[in-house]
Amino acid sequence: MAKELDSIEKPNDIKNIKPENYNRLAKEIRRFLIDRVSNKGGHLASNLGVVELTMALHLILDFPKDKLVWDVGHQAYTHKILTGRKEGFDSLRCFGGMSGFPKRVESDSDCFDTGHSSTSISAALGFAKARDLSGKDNKVFAVIGDGALSGGMAYEALNNAARLKSNMVIVLNDNNMSISENVGGMSTYLGKIRSNTKYLGLKEGVETTLRKLPVFGDAIVDKIRKSKDSIKRLVIPGMLFEDMGITYIGPIDGHNMEQLLSAFRSAIKMNEAVIVHVITKKGKGYSYAEKNPSKFHAMEPFVIKTGETKTESLCVSYTEAFSDSIVKIADTNEKVVAISAAMPSGTGLTKFMNYYPERFFDVGIAEEHAVTFAAGLAAEGFKPFVAIYSTFLQRAYDQILHDVCLQNLPVVFAIDRAGIVGKDGETHQGIYDLSYLSHIPNLTVIAPKNVREFDMMLQYCAIYNGPIAIRYPRGKVFEGLEEFNGPIEFGKSEMIYMDQDIVLLALGSMVEVAIDVREQLRAEGFHASLVNVRFVSPLDEDMLHELAKNHHVFITLEENVKSGGYGEKISGFLSQYNYGRIKHINISIPDRFITHGEPELLKEELGIDADSIVNRCKNEIKLEH
Repeated sequence: MAKELDSIEKPNDIKNIKPENYNRLAKEIRRFLIDRVSNKGGHLASNLGVVELTMALHLILDFPKDKLVWDVGHQAYTHKILTGRKEGFDSLRCFGGMSGFPKRVESDSDCFDTGHSSTSISAALGFAKARDLSGKDNKVFAVIGDGALSGGMAYEALNNAARLKSNMVIVLNDNNMSISENVGGMSTYLGKIRSNTKYLGLKEGVETTLRKLPVFGDAIVDKIRKSKDSIKRLVIPGMLFEDMGITYIGPIDGHNMEQLLSAFRSAIKMNEAVIVHVITKKGKGYSYAEKNPSKFHAMEPFVIKTGETKTESLCVSYTEAFSDSIVKIADTNEKVVAISAAMPSGTGLTKFMNYYPERFFDVGIAEEHAVTFAAGLAAEGFKPFVAIYSTFLQRAYDQILHDVCLQNLPVVFAIDRAGIVGKDGETHQGIYDLSYLSHIPNLTVIAPKNVREFDMMLQYCAIYNGPIAIRYPRGKVFEGLEEFNGPIEFGKSEMIYMDQDIVLLALGSMVEVAIDVREQLRAEGFHASLVNVRFVSPLDEDMLHELAKNHHVFITLEENVKSGGYGEKISGFLSQYNYGRIKHINISIPDRFITHGEPELLKEELGIDADSIVNRCKNEIKLEH
């Protein structure tokens, strides 16, 4: 029997599928997703949960004319399948292959690039206004998860969407999850709607009865739905979205095609912003993902029959090391508290949460709030550790500068996923934090070379009386150079190997690379010192002046973009103190957005792997040996 999925070759082909075969197509899509993600890795649970929802959207919309904006976008795999990109899954998230997120350059059915949360309503409202100003008639849909509604930007957009005098549909994909379990008032509010069976039964019963009335039945139902004094107000007083001026439809079973299509057809008839509340199950159709959706949020290749990853890593990650260290710190300091922005598992705070639940705070997808909340705690004598990925901390720049650093409050920023993170691509690479942090007054910025120094630095952060940020990479810890772990002194770098002529000034993860670079240079007859920078801000000017006496080449190595990074600080230092005779080679990431792919391949392509660095240095130094 021919597969329904085989007939999907280009956008809108789903419209040729017979309604009685929708369920078969949904099953085939799920099997396809499980098979491909098990081979290549990727986001699984979120995609399994929106198969029927995506199918219904594609039946309602006409691509690329109509616009569909995905919030975050890691749940858009079915959308990619239905727009003719099945073959792309053979290279999903690989260097040069298909992105795991919507990409405008990849398909004209992807109208907006996404990757961070709580943005879809704002973007969709922009599309709707542009449509109206241009006199067009295309449909505009935004899909946003219930977890994303903990982000303030979503409410800013809803506030403006309520004033829209033309149609825009906001699909609230409610699976009671973001990456980890949702928290906060909105989650509680939506939970009450989900569980209000009295309301659902009454609503369905009344509508069924009214529709049986001859001639006027359907019109009466439509009138009730639009009324601000509709039936739902009798059962659920103070409906939040209706009170904001946005028509609410739901909740709808997100795995029932008939209900989805009926709700969307009703929604597109209204000349206003409409929210369609859809209940879905994250991981649906694959038992392991249903039972543990957090684990299957973003997976490495795994065995379908067991749900276990194909290559279990025996190496400790920096995230795991952070998890152990912060609990150890909290054991001896009752003022230590920990804050997560909806990612306690991803940032290594689950253990802390279990040991000290009263001192752990998950604020939801709300990085700005997390930072200012930490500032308030710090102002009252507590020691907050704010654990957020580098790429997401960008969202809280003003709060870091204005609410923490301006007041010189002792907040610790534990910045995970600093540097190249790989397969999630441009929106997730943690390559800007040195640039947006190290110029802020009062903020100390540090990076460890290995796991032991990481623990020492976290201990230092716990007693440091001021704002401090510690950045560390994704993946396994570096365990080398154990013999070089002197005490952390404010603003002081660490000399690893003292030589002459050339000095490698390596920061954090690049120390491991610098060891290899030094060995290769020495094998070529060059003399090279190696310094573990430790402190990006402030600079260790005393050591730099000392190094300037017997080194004529400074090579800086960092996993950050060139502009505003450590290398530029060194260039400024050499210029300020008239060290024009010293050649500076800045090894950093080019000032451009970095695509997705395996981290080692990306580093080679960017020229920050050991072999590329050695070749560049040899070419630029041009020394005879």
